[in-house]
Amino acid sequence: MKVNDQTQISHVKIIPMATENRKLHIAMLPWLAFGHILPYLELAKHIALKGHKISFISTPRNIDRLPKLPSHISPFIRFVKIPLQPVENLPKDAEATTDLPYDKVQYLKIAYDAMRDSIHHFLQTNKPDWIFFDFAAYWAGPIATELNISSAFFSIMIAAVLGFLGPAPVLISGYGTLDEPEVLTASPKWVNFPTTVAFRLYEVLRMKDNSFTGNMSEASDIYRFGAGIKSCDVLLNRSCSEFEPEWLHLVEQIHRKPVFPVGQLSPLTIDNCDDESNGVWTGGSTIKQWLDSQEKGSVIYVAFGSEAKPSQEELTEIAHGLELSGLPFFWVLRKQRGEFDTDLIELPEGFEERTNDRGMVCTGWAPQLKILSHDSVGGFLTHSGWSSVVEALSYEKALILLPFLSDQGLNARLLEEKKMAYSIPRDEREGTFTRDSVANSLSLVMLEEGGKVYRENAKNMRELFADKGKQEKYVDNLMKYMQKHREIEKENGDITPSKES
Repeated sequence: MKVNDQTQISHVKIIPMATENRKLHIAMLPWLAFGHILPYLELAKHIALKGHKISFISTPRNIDRLPKLPSHISPFIRFVKIPLQPVENLPKDAEATTDLPYDKVQYLKIAYDAMRDSIHHFLQTNKPDWIFFDFAAYWAGPIATELNISSAFFSIMIAAVLGFLGPAPVLISGYGTLDEPEVLTASPKWVNFPTTVAFRLYEVLRMKDNSFTGNMSEASDIYRFGAGIKSCDVLLNRSCSEFEPEWLHLVEQIHRKPVFPVGQLSPLTIDNCDDESNGVWTGGSTIKQWLDSQEKGSVIYVAFGSEAKPSQEELTEIAHGLELSGLPFFWVLRKQRGEFDTDLIELPEGFEERTNDRGMVCTGWAPQLKILSHDSVGGFLTHSGWSSVVEALSYEKALILLPFLSDQGLNARLLEEKKMAYSIPRDEREGTFTRDSVANSLSLVMLEEGGKVYRENAKNMRELFADKGKQEKYVDNLMKYMQKHREIEKENGDITPSKES
């Protein structure tokens, strides 16, 4: 059967590649969250620059929301659209975690697991050399093994997170269903060096139901991690040896398989897709115009990513803290997690009127990279998602941390340990914080002598986090290994050629 742009095969829609010249053919399968999809896409771009072919697999709506590829890269990346099957309690157009309130994400996992037959069909038909898969697709490794395709578990989380979480058997057991959540608030026995990296109790309690002890889908998040790592040939980390060498070594020790850092994956370019033309950044009363009117290094940028949504109580304290600090701020405020989230959060009455002489609140989309690259921005109040951390440090912005979900707490501990960021003090069990602690933390990092170390370390990290030469060396090292791995398997007669050969 001839395949064209509109052909559906076993629910798979393929957008063809523009050229057949190739080295390796790699399939990529990220989880349905843009905090995962975008790092996968950044790695895909770096690999494509080496002349390798990428089949990037996701759902139609997610692919349609991705930034436009640069023209010199687009011939090497094709997008494979696999529609989600209907699932009870999952709204029809919800294809990413950003579309859903937190308690509905478990139904997205059910729909994601239902993609496995279509993934199997695609891999069987196209025979890529490798598949890079995410934690949620823990079933992808066994499929790859069955089809004699090499597999890599690509974790968008740093090595400190994987090292802290531990060996695959521990992950698969779910820490004994976590009867004692305090076990995760101390350094585990397999970590053989001093560190303060550990969860806070409130972080464990908030994650327990979905991440550790299961949900309505067939497996808990922590089980998916363990099973995925166990079944892969190679483990990839969004990290670099200059930043966390001891953690990378530990991950290799506890999993006993090759571990490759792929670099920090700072975006190759500042996205210019539509924001210039629709007036969000330039022209009229815009973000750039407001930032241009502020003093250099004076503005606090506030944003908590596509996943984290503060509670109403937390939002109120953040707002009052910003007001008390007296600092200029630009706040990208997400009032709900997608259109199906009925629990809207609101700013305190009169807040915008009282702060409009020094603050700007944006409730729509905002170009984060352009904001962080602006000279007037001096600090970033963030949830400590790693993509946001990388982007901030690439532009020498001091970090004030307020983690909410998942790996964010462990990211924060590592940054605190390295004196690269300051976390807003919180109650250990409830996770509550006050407006005074927000204001004091902002003032410390932005203005005071005691916060100078955070400002200086942010500047010192630019070379590590934004150096394109270092990034390319990590990708080169990875691709050399993957090419050699496939050559050896072909010599041994263990594989059949890719359909892209």
